[in-house]
Amino acid sequence: MYCRECGQKLSLRFCENEGLIPYCSQCEAYMFPQFSVAVSMVVTNRAQDKILLAKHAEDEDFILFAGYVKKGENAEKTVPREIKEELGLSVVKAKYMSSRYHAKKDVLMLNFIVVVEDTPIKLNEEIDEARWCTPEEALALIRKGTTAEFFLTAAVRELKRKI
Repeated sequence: MYCRECGQKLSLRFCENEGLIPYCSQCEAYMFPQFSVAVSMVVTNRAQDKILLAKHAEDEDFILFAGYVKKGENAEKTVPREIKEELGLSVVKAKYMSSRYHAKKDVLMLNFIVVVEDTPIKLNEEIDEARWCTPEEALALIRKGTTAEFFLTAAVRELKRKI
């Protein structure tokens, strides 16, 4: 690990009430880890009986929709922006569900169930395919053991309580 300010190699130093924290001897400062924040969205139709999954051109698996929270933006603004950018759809409502650290990309994921307008989808260049599925089909298509499966499973439980 290297200092994000000066590039010096960091060492671990004990910080009271925090434990071992990366420390820069050049800057004489603790460098607490920083990571990105993103939203993950279980997109449903108005009836909440269908879930929309995405597939990127370079990936064989279906995934949930997701996007990074931009500097100065809150998660509640990121959700409709990402849905509009990726699908051309408007968000009717969004409900925060839970969060989970995604180590593979060093990102904190904030998950939402999102209801969108029942209008035609206009995919952007990031998405190769979008497919409406029943909750059971969505669970079968999503990669097992992933953060997406964790969020989808919780969302399906929540949706079944409402249907």
